[in-house]
Amino acid sequence: MGTRVRGWRWRRNPLRRRSDVVEAWTVLAVAVLMLLGAPLIGAVVGRWAHDDARAVAAEQRSERHRVRAEVVGSVPDSRPSVQGGRERSYRVTVRWTEAGATKTATARVPAGTDRGERVDVWFDSRGRSVAPPPDATAIWQHTLVMGACGAGATIAVLLLGHSLVRGVAGRHRLAEWERDWALTEPQWTRRRA
Repeated sequence: MGTRVRGWRWRRNPLRRRSDVVEAWTVLAVAVLMLLGAPLIGAVVGRWAHDDARAVAAEQRSERHRVRAEVVGSVPDSRPSVQGGRERSYRVTVRWTEAGATKTATARVPAGTDRGERVDVWFDSRGRSVAPPPDATAIWQHTLVMGACGAGATIAVLLLGHSLVRGVAGRHRLAEWERDWALTEPQWTRRRA
């Protein structure tokens, strides 16, 4: 049957303690930081991740080159299983023409590729088959994930800090009530302190 009096920690009254005021200001600070600080930190982290991912992609594009090659090696009879939502790839021999010369190498091709099909494969400067550099979609996915993680981590830290402040304020509140009760109890019970 209790009624809640809103804002009692902000008004002057005999029941309000200093710990109540500290807790009220902490709630206000946490709310403001969650509404303004967390999105700002998420945006800053996202911006940093975007710039970093673009730089890595540009570096990989400069170190790697794509060729359109024909699958000439024997492909496995059984198709690789789908694992973790991604189709697996397998290594086969591919052939392509570059600068008037025919070249052959072993490269990873997507599952389901048949002999004689033409596929895009990527090689590094040493001629090893490598994954393609991240495209714009992968860069934006990385940006969004990192931004969300930055905002989420900020909120987690704020909530952890708030719970610590509430714990300390609760202990102080109990100590203040105990001290005040030690002064009031003798008057109520007619005992000598």
